[in-house]
Amino acid sequence: MILKTFLTFLAFLLLTSGAFAEEEKLQESDQQIQDFSLSSFGEKGKKSWDLSGKSADIFSDVVKLKSVVGNLYGKDEDIKLTADNGDFDKAQSKIHLQENVVITTSSGAKLTTKSLDWDRKNQLVTSKDIVNIEKGNMVTTASGVYGEPGLKKVSLEKDVTVNINPTPAENGKEPSVKKKIVITCDGALQIDYQKNVATFNKNVKVDTQDALIESDIMDVYFGGTGKAAPEKKKEKDADSAGMGSIMGAGGASKIDKIVARINVKITRGENVSYSDEATYDAVNKKIILSGKPKLILYSGEGLDASLGN
Repeated sequence: MILKTFLTFLAFLLLTSGAFAEEEKLQESDQQIQDFSLSSFGEKGKKSWDLSGKSADIFSDVVKLKSVVGNLYGKDEDIKLTADNGDFDKAQSKIHLQENVVITTSSGAKLTTKSLDWDRKNQLVTSKDIVNIEKGNMVTTASGVYGEPGLKKVSLEKDVTVNINPTPAENGKEPSVKKKIVITCDGALQIDYQKNVATFNKNVKVDTQDALIESDIMDVYFGGTGKAAPEKKKEKDADSAGMGSIMGAGGASKIDKIVARINVKITRGENVSYSDEATYDAVNKKIILSGKPKLILYSGEGLDASLGN
């Protein structure tokens, strides 16, 4: 996922700043390096990373970077980071990237924000600014991001919106997403990479244009681990591809299950259902209402829903 990969890349950026610290030890006064460029080569002479910038002003406690451009060349994916400015606090092992922070991956993911703070000692990355993440037909925006220890969990703090846009038809096939899907919540959106689950919190709404699902909490399980019957497999792929992994986990990740909890309301036209919990099985295309379910159904023919019509 893009969040996980850019956190790894920021760790690499901090390590390279050690070169500036060593240079400072040889000088008694502050200095400036113009048009600096650093690079490292791994096995068989393959470049593993490079870092360049317009200037680096070296002070006793901090290194100020201008026009930062870095590249990390991975086995499966390359990552590029750019920022107008960067401050590295050598004593606290923290780096602050400021203005036009952009992180892109060779797989097509892109993250933009105004600023990012990386705490090397505590393995945390944070930002209070608006974060925008683009991956394929999915665009996610939120205010604030927080990466927990080990970089295995990420939280988008508040005002989360996930837009899943329609996909074009290819080679005569039906598009995987025919209508736009919008997921919103007040926050936070918590993503656990180990468990392959994304949890939306507070005032969660899923608008599929055909139906509106509302709840206090919603768990979205992804990873493509579910197994459908052979005749259902094609339907399952088309249905779940549009929801994909929440933050761009890759083409192979599919939604397995959605669990809406607490004050669940599903509106489809004039028909409304209420329950304590609703579980959508993406593999078998079933929805189960539990916890005092209540259905209000309307029929154009004037039939009484209470009699089973």
